[in-house]
Amino acid sequence: MSDHEDHHFETGESGASATYPQQAGEIRKGSHLMIKGRPCKCIEVSTSKTGKHGHAKAHIVAIDIFTGKKMEDLCPTSHNLDVPFVKKTEYQVLTADADTGEVSLLMENGDTKDDLNLPIFVKIGEPTEEDKKVTEDILKALDDGKDLIAIVQAACGEEKIIGTKITDPK
Repeated sequence: MSDHEDHHFETGESGASATYPQQAGEIRKGSHLMIKGRPCKCIEVSTSKTGKHGHAKAHIVAIDIFTGKKMEDLCPTSHNLDVPFVKKTEYQVLTADADTGEVSLLMENGDTKDDLNLPIFVKIGEPTEEDKKVTEDILKALDDGKDLIAIVQAACGEEKIIGTKITDPK
């Protein structure tokens, strides 16, 4: 035994990975994958035949699920790609501020979730048309006094409101 018996392992995470591996040849249209470190949704996949020296290649075209930016990747179908764990959660919208972009959501346990912004307040790039539409829907429904559910998509430590549902019985 060595003299250094007091091992200290401390991490701030649960230890669960944000991604899991999947063969490039198994990626289908509509599935998620990581391209250049960004979580994306595949919109097109084409595979080429094996060449004289090697592997069949998969040409993948995907859209970043947070920024809407188009990304492409070309890799052998036998290679593993990272696939992000993408989670969708629904929260009731309590308030939304059009000026600051702050949104307050009600979680199932009764706590409020105040760390999200309206989709037009983006960190990277420009808001997409979809972002503008979702923001309008949220603000209009709240102005009209309707009960509103926000659909929040989360992956790789990022979260974004991607849609809404009105639950008002009226």
